[in-house]
Parts: sequence; C-alpha cells; structure tokens
Amino acid sequence: MRAIITGASSGIGAALAQELARRGWTLGLLARREDLLDALVRELPTKSIALPCDVTDAVAVRDAVKKGEETLGGPFDLAVANAGVGVPSHAAKFILADAELMVRVNVLGMFNLFDAVIPSMVERRSGRFAGVASIAGLRGLPATSVYSATKAAMQAFLEASRIDLLQYGVGVTTINPGFIETAMTEKNKFKMPFLMKVDDAARVIADGLERGKRVVEFPRPMSLFMRFGRLIPDALWERATSPYARRKIEPEKARR
Repeated sequence: MRAIITGASSGIGAALAQELARRGWTLGLLARREDLLDALVRELPTKSIALPCDVTDAVAVRDAVKKGEETLGGPFDLAVANAGVGVPSHAAKFILADAELMVRVNVLGMFNLFDAVIPSMVERRSGRFAGVASIAGLRGLPATSVYSATKAAMQAFLEASRIDLLQYGVGVTTINPGFIETAMTEKNKFKMPFLMKVDDAARVIADGLERGKRVVEFPRPMSLFMRFGRLIPDALWERATSPYARRKIEPEKARR
C-alpha cells in the first residue's frame, strides 16, 4: 500500500507518516523543508521517498506525485492533504497577505493534491483522498476567522467530493482534529481545551483511514462541544465566545 502525505516534515504529517510506516505503508512525503523530510525518511521502517515541494505550486505537486509513483512502483492508494498554516486573524487587525497565505496553503494546497491524484483513482476505481481540516471549521471562532473559514471550505469540498466519487469506488475522508501539540499550537498563549499529543492523534487518524471512515473527528469531548455549538443561537454563541476575541496569541505564522 502506498500513501502520499503533504506537510509531512513535522507535526501531524510527520507523526502520521511514522504511524503508517509502522503499519507497513510505503510513503511519499511532501513538504518544503527537504532536510526534515530526508531525516524522516531515514527513520522510517518502510520504503519511502522525500518529495520537497510547495503545495501552493500545482505543477510542482503534480511532478512530485509522478516522481513518487515512479519511485515507489505504482499509483498512490491514499493521499492525505495535511499541509496547513495558521495565523491569528482578528477582524479589527485584518491582514490580507496572511489571509491569502492561509487560503493558498490550506485550500488551494488541498486542491492541488486532489488534482494530481484523483484522475488515477477514478480510472482505477479505487483509492482514498483525505483532507486534514479542523474542528475550528465547524463554527466561526474569534481571532481565527480566516483559519476557520479555510477549514470550513475544506469540509464542504470533501463532503461534496465524497458523494461525487462514491460511484467510482473512491473514498473521501474529512479529518477534523482539535488542539494537537504541534508547532502550530505551541504559540497559543491561552489554555487549549482537550489538548492531545501528536502521536495519539496520528493513531486515531490512521485507524480512521484504514477503516474507511467518512469523518475522523477528535478528541471526542471537543467534537461534541463544537457540534453542540452549531445548534446554539447566534446571540448566545456571541456572548459565550466574545471574551476569547481578546485572547493573546503570538503573531508569528505557524505552518505544519
């Protein structure tokens, strides 16, 4: 079994690569940081290849997928669009460049991988595409408006694509993590509820992917809270979340 993972140089992507390799998957690992990819490949117990590439470059992603397929001996059975970037985005201090970056990496990065792998999956009538969205996409959260919007866009695209591709035997999985211990969250200065270790998150994701789940959402308490939050009237939601619009978050970009 062959899988390709974007954003594989650190965080959830690297942990998922390690978990899948332990389960016998051969891997194509795609990210910008070639040195980290090379180091990860050396650690993995199965045949793997580093594919240094920026997910926002559609041509480069297609070339990386082709190289991975040629090196690993065939098309990918699983593709995981994990590359993501998060930047605090308070509406009163909106920065267009940061918003564009999140859209390019989170949304267009997923589209670029989808474009590169789905035609082969449809032709073969097999395969699975997964996107790492976020529980933050279930409802708009203060100080994360753009990030939440990109994750909501991912969720909508993956849900619709799952229905479209069902007739072709291609599965689609939406992955919605809560707060995970990664470089993206370590800059948060507020208390993160139900914070989860990245290795534990990788096991949950790998289990869900191998079982062919439509949605992998965790940790459960956070999932239930946000699902319930979608049912709360807007006025109550605003009253409950408005204090968090003043929370302290480091301004540096965090990208997995």
